[in-house]
Amino acid sequence: MVTTSRLVQVINLHRMGFMPAFDIQTQHARNLLDYVAGRTSHKSPNVLLLVEHNPVYTVGIRDKNYSKEEEIKLKSLGAEFYRTNRGGLITFHGPGQLVAYPVIHLKDFQYGVRDYVCSLEKTMIRTCGHFGLKARTTENVGTWIGDKKIGAIGIHGSRFVTTHGISLNCNVNLDWFKHIVPCGLEGKEVTSLDKELKKNVTVEQTIPFFLESFQDKFQCELDFKMLEEHDYTIIPTEKNLSRIKENLAINASTSIFTESACHS
Repeated sequence: MVTTSRLVQVINLHRMGFMPAFDIQTQHARNLLDYVAGRTSHKSPNVLLLVEHNPVYTVGIRDKNYSKEEEIKLKSLGAEFYRTNRGGLITFHGPGQLVAYPVIHLKDFQYGVRDYVCSLEKTMIRTCGHFGLKARTTENVGTWIGDKKIGAIGIHGSRFVTTHGISLNCNVNLDWFKHIVPCGLEGKEVTSLDKELKKNVTVEQTIPFFLESFQDKFQCELDFKMLEEHDYTIIPTEKNLSRIKENLAINASTSIFTESACHS
């Protein structure tokens, strides 16, 4: 049974630059932290922010390998560049990539950080499974199809309140990744839903399957009251899921929902 503490409010930010989205994350996290620290008796909701970023390279707290010269070089490609407080090394976010930022209090889910990362990986694996793709985990954090990475994870936690999150490649231009070593993993390729399926799979088409998978893996109830009417197509109703599969000519019987063990 889903408890009220596991209610997660879905907010669709659409296309947005990295820093404006980070500011929104920060405000939601501050509200939760104020409650955790006893500075307010009002419990702010757990939220799941969905966004499609403008082109941007971000690095995590292990950023010493990225000099000012490297930053200038990447910016010259037409992308922004930011050093952040998340875990992990460098990655790219941009159009055609689903980015999700859960700003949640892990204790509401009885999670530690490792459990949380595992559930994020399994959410992306299940999302890929909806499209008939068999994704998996490896010894490296993230979600993989074969030896190619399709989903990345980089998180930050403070007093069990999370920021940052995941990115899942839908129909993103993979050439952006050629200028970096994604997540610091030498010799590893990246892939996307549209590359694997040989179909144009958009972020909007992916979101309902991601939300269904998030709800399943986090055993939570999703709250859609913050959505505008034109966003109702991302709600993971049976009608919306079936419509997308029909449009993409994906047979529902090809869905793959196998569990993959998380890395230790």
